Amino acid sequence: MTRISAQDAAALLARVRSQRPLVHHITNLVTMNDVANTTIALGASPVMAHAREEVEEMAAQAAALVLNIGTLTAEAVDVMVLAGRAANARGVPVILDPVGAGATRFRSAQSRRILAEVRCRCVRGNAGEIAALAGRAGTVRGVDALGAPREIEALARGLAEQTGAVVAATGVEDVVTDGAATVRIANGHPLLARITGSGCMATAAVAAFAAVEPDALAAAVAGLVCFEVAAEVAAGRAAGPGTFRAALMDALDALDGPAVERRARVTVG
Repeated sequence: MTRISAQDAAALLARVRSQRPLVHHITNLVTMNDVANTTIALGASPVMAHAREEVEEMAAQAAALVLNIGTLTAEAVDVMVLAGRAANARGVPVILDPVGAGATRFRSAQSRRILAEVRCRCVRGNAGEIAALAGRAGTVRGVDALGAPREIEALARGLAEQTGAVVAATGVEDVVTDGAATVRIANGHPLLARITGSGCMATAAVAAFAAVEPDALAAAVAGLVCFEVAAEVAAGRAAGPGTFRAALMDALDALDGPAVERRARVTVG
């Protein structure tokens, strides 16, 4: 049975810190540093290997692989597919972040290519990106969602059924589903929308938890809960977006099980 309580999220955080799994990120150049630091702060070990010559070898060694299309080129997707197939062959979970899907035909097509050629354990995107991949034109400008479709839960379930991946649509309230069970997360803070890369950092959190937990729904919920609880703590110490970014890393590093259990707001069904 999927473990989705606050206590389970806290237990998975402890497991990440105990096992210190290697997470391979093929991610975008804008947010790479924040993604790496988020991975470290949660207790995992990041590697940011992008070269065609080594991605298959690195992905096969990792405990999880992130494919993030933020700074997108066709060549980058070729490399992601190579790494993804190597991860699939070794049973390494693959997490896709379809940054900006729906903003251009190219982004949408490349996201769908990855989903067609790589078995992804989880897809983490904002509501507009998930809606676009599910076949509904979402409200996306650049790589930002401007509004969540009312039917996002149904669209997320449909995408999960279509792809076999857990789908996590993040926003004011996150919707996480495997197509059968659905979990809503009400944690987080508006300051997350004021810094570049908060979605990429959330994906890194999901990957760190997927690296130690084979149940993708449990991993996605726990990763998002822990990241967003840390964001709430950081917001209480910040004067604005600049100090919030630094406070977020401190809060992730200091996050403990009791804080997660005390603050988590998770609803099942």
